[in-house]
Amino acid sequence: MLGRVHSTESFGSADGPGVRFVVFLQGCDMRCRYCHNADTWDRDGGQLLSATQILDKAERYRSYWGPEGGITVSGGEALLQADFVAELFEEARKRGIGTCLDTSLQPFTRDEPFFSTFRRLIKFCDFVLADIKHIDPERHRWLTGHDNENILDGLRFLAEVGEPVWIRQVLVPGVTDDDGQLRATRAFVDGLPNVERVEVLPYHTLGKFKWDELGIPYPLEGVEPPSQESIEHARRILCKGE
Repeated sequence: MLGRVHSTESFGSADGPGVRFVVFLQGCDMRCRYCHNADTWDRDGGQLLSATQILDKAERYRSYWGPEGGITVSGGEALLQADFVAELFEEARKRGIGTCLDTSLQPFTRDEPFFSTFRRLIKFCDFVLADIKHIDPERHRWLTGHDNENILDGLRFLAEVGEPVWIRQVLVPGVTDDDGQLRATRAFVDGLPNVERVEVLPYHTLGKFKWDELGIPYPLEGVEPPSQESIEHARRILCKGE
């Protein structure tokens, strides 16, 4: 089986614990207004690679990982290639390589055949980095082009099976920084006993040039990154439950 790979990063330090080899898969159906990887949207792009090719490359850097490091599969949206990720993680487990899935969970469904594939994938996954784009379904649709009902159900399923999860929330001024929605997100997270960590990721415009290169108007033109004060305020609500 071959996966469509956009790119890899040898020394990822913000994609799970320790130093990690990060695999960015090609393809995403979400159209997040702040996306910094718009060049990964096209499902037909990328380079075709096998699990063996990826892991052989990753193991060149194994001495840098430390006891907590390993590989993280991101995107794009990795779950659009769930069969491939399941095979990759199973082979990684055989090699004693730690695995992490970075996902928005947008493709999640309990319908078959996806559900069986996802359960197999999770069997070989050490933990999941999961985005909550917005807790409100209508605002989520405005922000991403998709509803969030199945995404929240995906998080509930991960809680049902006891999969360790880190929750991430991108803080966008005027979009995701409302105290009410932050507290609603925290209340939802409080119902997930498997969540080990909550992170606030400040919005930035470092990926805007990719929109420009693709000839796509950037929808958050003029929106500035949040202040340190607003970041800390959001962290107190989301991470500490204040």
